[in-house]
This record gives sequence, structure tokens and C-alpha cells, in this order.
Amino acid sequence: MGTEFERDHFYALAAHLQTVLRPAEVLTLLLQGESSEFIRLNQNRVRQAGRVRQMDLSVDLIQGQRHARATLDLSGNPEGDRAELDHTLDMLRAQLPHLPEDPFLHYAAQPHDTQQIRAGALPPAREVLELLGAAGPDLDLVGLWASGAQYVGFANSLGQRNWHAQPSFNLDWSVHLSPALAAKAHYAGSRWDAAMLEARMADLRHRLDALRRPVRRLERGHYRVYLAPAALNEILSLLGWGGFGLKSHRTRQTPLIKMIESGQTLDPRVTLVENHAGGLTPAFTAEGFIKPQRIVFESGRYRDCLVSARSAREYHVPVNADAEAPESLELSGGDITDIPGTLDEGLYISNLWYCNYSDRNDCRLTGMTRYACFEVRRGQIQAPFESMRFDESLYRMLGARLVGLSTERELLIDADTYRRRSYASARLPGALVEDFALTL
Repeated sequence: MGTEFERDHFYALAAHLQTVLRPAEVLTLLLQGESSEFIRLNQNRVRQAGRVRQMDLSVDLIQGQRHARATLDLSGNPEGDRAELDHTLDMLRAQLPHLPEDPFLHYAAQPHDTQQIRAGALPPAREVLELLGAAGPDLDLVGLWASGAQYVGFANSLGQRNWHAQPSFNLDWSVHLSPALAAKAHYAGSRWDAAMLEARMADLRHRLDALRRPVRRLERGHYRVYLAPAALNEILSLLGWGGFGLKSHRTRQTPLIKMIESGQTLDPRVTLVENHAGGLTPAFTAEGFIKPQRIVFESGRYRDCLVSARSAREYHVPVNADAEAPESLELSGGDITDIPGTLDEGLYISNLWYCNYSDRNDCRLTGMTRYACFEVRRGQIQAPFESMRFDESLYRMLGARLVGLSTERELLIDADTYRRRSYASARLPGALVEDFALTL
């Protein structure tokens, strides 16, 4: 994966900086980098292709309860990067006396070394393009292919060294029949399987055939629905911001306030885990703390909060997360294998769009259905329906009105590439829900 050079270069820079530190200073370093390939597709043709190889280093100089931070890009040239870091260190030293003390400054004081270099099998881009071309030469296919190695390193002047390297690929695409009609699909992971892409293209074509039927307009009301993993991911992603963090719970700003104050629960089949080992994120935080696997919900009951370093210092509890939003969320699967047959009469919701809170204290969410969503009768897809707005409480969706969860789960990797490829992922089943409210 080419990460040995980056690791050795990073550790050499850390060793150099350790020799020029003054007695009262502590230094932490966080390296984030990637060697990635990107292809953008439009009308199933390559419109843009390129490779990105980048490393950026965050430097935090600490003296007592004061600290100053800077981030710089590394070139990979030892002499040039050392000179740039020496200059950065001088700049931070000049700033430090003028900064206030930080009462919540918290970093790992007991060194704990780790190294995790995960194996993977990534395909050449040509193979992916050939498969897409063969499966859909007539399709208006739009998408993004991203693949390659991502790596994170931590070092401090106390002697701690941590390294994490992870290969992955992410193919996120949609096929459009018209400006208002499209079907979306994705395939992500660390080990490529051409048969899996072929199966997803075949499923996409099946949905496109159904999408060509006359679109139906639904009346607002309550429906039996199946929320596909991508749709459920939109709901849990919104819940993650403010729902799972210790700070939001202690300040009573969490949308799960009824769980911590009134004992509200979800269905006993709901178990949510922040599983760092199962995602793309490293097992250590930006401050050098080791992250344990954390069970957020167990048997429908809220169990543990995600605790960042600053919240840990403020509330005197151990650190267990880099940030107080999930990065590697997993929901346990259920026993539904025949999704259309179990749904029987209802709606198949592939994706949701623009989710937001309509009543935060009741954990009530609203949003729109999106892409290929279908009416199902007698276990068979009948026709697409016009986009509808939903308004539902999590306590109903994954609580009192949850019929069941699918056995099969899907790995969903965040397609965000702002600054760098995202490390966030989720592994989720689909959810069958009774009495789901469509309001507009």
C-alpha cells in the first residue's frame, strides 16, 4: 500500500522534534494521509480521473495548560519537512505566552503504542469501468469511484507511537431516467468482488424497469414501510449529531432526552455499536487515547455515551471516542430474509433526503423520500410513487412500530472527499416499520 515510507518518515520527524523540545514542553503530532484514485462518471463515461497523494500534519505544542496548534502539508522530503517543522515550532513558541490556559486540555500521558496495517484487495480502475460499461452501456449513469490507502499516525514527545493504515474502495452511483426519476446504488469495502458489483447492477436494472411504470401519487397517511439500509443511514446519521455524545447528554441537549430522563426505550432487537475495529477509523484519538469498542444501545436501552478528550476532562470520565458522533456505527441484523414478501402490502423506501428534527425533544424527524421508492402489493413491486415527506419519532420507527430488521447488512462508506476521503462508515440492516407517517 506504500504506507511504510509515510510511517517511517513520520516517525523520523517525530524523533527529530523530540530532540529540539525544551524541558517544559510537550508535543503531539497527528498525521493524516492518503494515496487515492478518483474517477467521476457521467452518462457512464469517464469525465474526470486523477490520483491524489497527500499528507498533512497537525502539531500541538503544550506547556502546562496552554497549547498552540498548526497544520501543515508534508512533501515527503526529509530535509524540507524538518525545516518546515522547525519553523512551525518556533512560530508556536512565539504564540504560546499570549494564549489563555485551556481548562479542558487533555492528552494521553501514558504511552500506548499500536500498529494496525489492514490487508485488502483493491481492483484496478480499468476493471471497474469495464464492468460498468458492460452492465450498462445504455444507461445514463453518474457516479464517483474512489479507492486506495488511507493512513493515520500519532506521536508525542512522551514516546508514544501509533499507526493505522486501511485500504478501501467506494463506488457511489445513480442511473437517471429523467430529471425526476433515478435509482441509486453503492458498493464499498476493502476486498473487491466483481460478482457483487454485477449483482448490484442487476438489482438496479430491476428497479429501473419498475421505475418506468406510471408514477403514483400517494395520499398522506400511515403506511407499512421498508427502510433500506441507505434510508436508515440517513436517520441514524442525523441522530448521531447530538444524540450519542456525553456533552449533549450532560447539558440535556440530546434528542434522546426521554431516554435519559424518562426511561424511554427502543425495541429490544435494537443494538447499536460504535465498532472501531469494523470500520475505517484508527483505534486511537487525535490526543493519543486508545478507543475501545463502545455499545451505544443494547437491547433497546441507551447504555454508553461517546466521550471525547475534552468532555472526558470536563466530566472526569474515560475517553472512548475521537469525536462525540459515530464514525463506525453498526446495527445488529434481524431475521428478515424475504424483504418484499415480509413487507407484503406497503412501501419500499430506498433513500431519504433532507432529514431534520421536527421535534427534537421527542426525537421526531422529518425528511423526504428520494430516488427509486416503490409501492408493493402481495410482495411484488408495483410502481414508483411521488416523493413524500415523512414525520416520525425514532421511538416509533425503532421502537413500538418496528416489525423487524433484515438479516443482511450493508457497509456504507461516506462518499465525502472534502480535504480528504472520509473515514466514516456504517454497517446497517434494513428496517420494516408499521404505521409510518407520510404527511405531505
